[in-house]
Amino acid sequence: MTVVRRAVPVLAAGLAALLLLASAGPAAAAGYRYWSFWERAGGHWTYATQGPATVRPDDGAVQGFRFAVSADSADASRPRGTADFTSICAGTPAASGTKRVALVLDFGTRADAPSGETPPGRRTACARVPEDATSADALAAVAKPLRYDTNALLCAIAGYPEAGCGEQVSAESKRNGSGTDSGPSLGLPIGVGVVALLAGAAVWQARRRRDESR
Repeated sequence: MTVVRRAVPVLAAGLAALLLLASAGPAAAAGYRYWSFWERAGGHWTYATQGPATVRPDDGAVQGFRFAVSADSADASRPRGTADFTSICAGTPAASGTKRVALVLDFGTRADAPSGETPPGRRTACARVPEDATSADALAAVAKPLRYDTNALLCAIAGYPEAGCGEQVSAESKRNGSGTDSGPSLGLPIGVGVVALLAGAAVWQARRRRDESR
């Protein structure tokens, strides 16, 4: 029974060490740094269900682009400020064979900016484009240079950011306002180790009780 009793503190110490490592491991990923695309109707922003390269807005449409760190569409940050077609396109008269699209360009906050970069101030623009133009065409008319990756993901508007495209960002780096995730979190393997250790402890204790009852 001496061996059995000594095993208890050893097991507890091992469990405590694993839990300590789990708490000290890298934070789980906060999301991805990217430009999200929005449409405005009835005074509210709605996350676009199509990409800007396929949407063909009507004359009078209000659309927005927001740069931020987001986990998914439900978590995405909306363009800030009010958006009104009349005020944005007041200085752009209608013309035959064209349409006007009001754009809100929100470059995000310093917390969402890549390391070493400062986001430009939010701005609006009225794009007058051909009637069959897409949202991407409207954006290109007023906010060059644009940058896309090989999968046609919009990476930069008006040259911002200078580098990167949809990279994963850790919770810690988001708090610091820079950096990308350096790899998978240790939390998952450590968590599995803790579960395995707990399971082993339960089996060991059950066997000990059976031995003592004999």
